[in-house]
Amino acid sequence: MKKYLAICIMFISFSSFLKGQEKQDSIISKTEILKQDSIINDTLNWVKSEKVDLPPEATIEIKPFKPDPTKAVIYSAIFPGLGQIYNRKYWKLPIVYGGFLGLTYAISWNGGYYNDYSSVYRAIMVENPRNNYQSWLSMAPSSIANMEDPTMITDSQIDWLRSSYKRQRDFYRRNRDLAIIGAVALYAVCMIDAYVDAHLFDFNMSPDLSMRIEPVIMNQTQHSSKSLGVQCSLKF
Repeated sequence: MKKYLAICIMFISFSSFLKGQEKQDSIISKTEILKQDSIINDTLNWVKSEKVDLPPEATIEIKPFKPDPTKAVIYSAIFPGLGQIYNRKYWKLPIVYGGFLGLTYAISWNGGYYNDYSSVYRAIMVENPRNNYQSWLSMAPSSIANMEDPTMITDSQIDWLRSSYKRQRDFYRRNRDLAIIGAVALYAVCMIDAYVDAHLFDFNMSPDLSMRIEPVIMNQTQHSSKSLGVQCSLKF
């Protein structure tokens, strides 16, 4: 019986201790909240009394893109197409690179045939070309190239081959040179296009086309007197 009574007394004492601790914690928390509120109020009162000017909210100004014509020309001179990329005219790139690829192929193709015909023309222009027919007979027509004994080629046939090789050599050289000129011209056009396009980047393309007719007074000059006239102005 004494054990149960002792246990009950200990339980009641422990419960009273816990309740007292909870009351103390609540008092402390309320005190901290009051202190924080007082600090905030004091700060606001100080700001109002001192008239502190708070900085406005920072804003980021985004400027519209405007290409520099000088940069556009320099980029296009460094490598064709860079000026168009800088101007953000990407749709022009297939035209630029397609043109350069085609002209490069034309230069290579015509240059190869020009070298071949130049070689056989030099070989056949020797004093006795029958001795080295292996070096020039490969480019001859099949009626001559397939002869059983090439040493039996007549002088008239050799003369005809000489003129034919010369014509073919000049033809392919001309086409190669034209392709080189075209590549240089396309390179220059890319630079001019990049420069002009950068200048006209923000050009107003308004569809508003109008014509205005109004009277105008022409002032007196040394060669004419003061007069009335009609002025016509176009807006585009």
